Amino acid sequence: MTQTATATAQTAHASRYLQQLGKHWSHKAEVSMTPEAATIAFPNGNTLAMQAAPDHLAMQATTPDTADLATFRDVVDRHILRFAFREELVIDWS
Repeated sequence: MTQTATATAQTAHASRYLQQLGKHWSHKAEVSMTPEAATIAFPNGNTLAMQAAPDHLAMQATTPDTADLATFRDVVDRHILRFAFREELVIDWS
């Protein structure tokens, strides 16, 4: 079993943030990436899938049942917000 959360962040720079995050985590995770989509799979079983659209970044965070989904979402948020320091980015998780 897994736990999943989805998020959207309105931005015109979705592809840039997707690529920055993929490159940033490529040293500690398996990354599959194009300018429009990325999947980052961590050794602990956590996975982040991202889709870049012209006006937003869509994300899906997945963790094993034994992991803390809220903590993983927080880690993702902190990294993306660091890359998006030039704008007031709001990440809406559901």
